[in-house]
Amino acid sequence: MSERTYLEIAIQQIIYARQYTQSLLAGIEDSLWFQMPAGSPTHLAWQVGHLAMAQYGLCLFRQRGRQEVDTQLMSSQFRKRFSKGSTPESDPDRYPTLSEIRDVFQVIYDQSMKELGEYQDSDLETPIDEPYAVIPTKLGALYFCASHEMLHAGQIGLIRRLLGVEPLR
Repeated sequence: MSERTYLEIAIQQIIYARQYTQSLLAGIEDSLWFQMPAGSPTHLAWQVGHLAMAQYGLCLFRQRGRQEVDTQLMSSQFRKRFSKGSTPESDPDRYPTLSEIRDVFQVIYDQSMKELGEYQDSDLETPIDEPYAVIPTKLGALYFCASHEMLHAGQIGLIRRLLGVEPLR
């Protein structure tokens, strides 16, 4: 068995986290995505929009800075609506459509996978500015992307249960 590079490990972690998140979201009725069940300060639409925004920041922006293609991937308004510190609201009219949220979630993932395949292990030790988690490098941002998605997958799993959707595990 060959040794995997740090980049390959990060990519596999990101892929696994996304597959798990997708499995949690599969089969949930559209009408439930903006519901905030009793005891929950959030909803599925905010969780998914937040994951798209965070993945953009960790896998694209932190790695190569802002690029012209970025405005086609996600609007500034979208980023702000789902950024860290934003407060989820139950009114769907305060958000992009569910279709747009899902599309951006997928488009950011696809672009991340495309660009991650072009990164070099040697570039991953480049320091990044705060905020960061654990390791203040580009590699640390990639590892955190997977961890961050799994943290929110846990929240999505709880929301599923609170909405009365059968748990997966």
